[in-house]
Amino acid sequence: MKSLSPAERKLLKARAHALKPVVTVGNERLSAAVLKEIDTSLKAHDLIKIRVTGDDRAARLALLGEICNRTGSAPVQHIGKILVVYRESETSAAPPAKKRAARKQPRRTRRSYQNT
Repeated sequence: MKSLSPAERKLLKARAHALKPVVTVGNERLSAAVLKEIDTSLKAHDLIKIRVTGDDRAARLALLGEICNRTGSAPVQHIGKILVVYRESETSAAPPAKKRAARKQPRRTRRSYQNT
């Protein structure tokens, strides 16, 4: 299980806010098919939400740890029945966004000097 710094976790929580759960873990818990689907989703998206059925909070926490150990991902958040996990992409990351050029100031004309 990988660990994330608090700053990284904060950014990932913000990114995950708009996501919908892509995998649902039901009564069968972690079957091979569920783990394969989680792995496929992590390869495609890096950050995913997982919905877990059941009312036992301790079982959900144990399930989160098991998912992270078996998929090589890091836990980001656990709220109610929703788990958020992150795994860095194996492919090269997207290049960092370019900084926007500073906005040019308008040219001062003779008329603008006369108004002041």
